[in-house]
Amino acid sequence: MIQISSNMDGLKIILLFAILISFSSATTVVDFCVADLSFPGGPAGYPCRNPSNLTVDDFVFSGLGVAGNTENIFNSSAFLAIDTTFPALNGLGLSMARLDLGVGGVIPIHSHRVSEVILVIEGTIIAGFIGSDNTPYYKTLKKGDIMIFPHTLLHFQVNIGKTPALAFVSLNSASPGFQTTTIALAANDLPTDVIQKITLLDATQVRKLKTIFGGTNL
Repeated sequence: MIQISSNMDGLKIILLFAILISFSSATTVVDFCVADLSFPGGPAGYPCRNPSNLTVDDFVFSGLGVAGNTENIFNSSAFLAIDTTFPALNGLGLSMARLDLGVGGVIPIHSHRVSEVILVIEGTIIAGFIGSDNTPYYKTLKKGDIMIFPHTLLHFQVNIGKTPALAFVSLNSASPGFQTTTIALAANDLPTDVIQKITLLDATQVRKLKTIFGGTNL
C-alpha cells in the first residue's frame, strides 16, 4: 500500500507539471493580440481581433509625429499611444506618449499604475518625483537625458527653458492609467468643504479650481 501511495503522489506531481507546462506553452502560441475595442477591456486587456483581418498598418502608429495643442491652462500636451489609441499594444506591456511643453508649460503632478522613462528631445525641463517617504527627487534635464519615474509615485515635468520642449515617455503597460492630482480633486462633485479639509486650500481657491476643471458642488 505504501508503494501504491508513493506512486500516486508521483503521478500527481507529474500531472501538475504537465498542467503548468501546458499553461506556459499556451502563452507563447499567440504572437500578438491586437485589441478588439468593440468589447470591454478587463485587467488582462482586450479580446484579440481575428489575425486574418489584420494588416501591417495595424502595427504602425503615426500620432506621435505631430505636435500637440498646448493652448490650455498648463501650456502643455500629452498625446498617448496606449491600447485604446494603438490597439496593437494590447497585452504587450508597454506604451508611449509625446509630451509638448510650451515656454513655462508643465505636465502637472500626477501618477500611474506603472513605471515610466522620459527622454528629452528638445528643450530644458525640470523633472522629478516624490518618494513614499516624501523625499523629492528632481533634476534639470536637457536634450538626450532620460529619467525614471517609479510606479505609483507622484511625478511632474516643467519647461524652464526659453523655447518649447519636447519629450517622449515609455511606460511598462498598454494601459498605464493617468491621474492628475489637481484634476482628480476638482473635476467632480466632491464638496468644496471636504476638499478644504483634506488639502488645507481655502474655499475660494477650491471653487476656482472646480470652475476651471468643470467640478460641481461648489
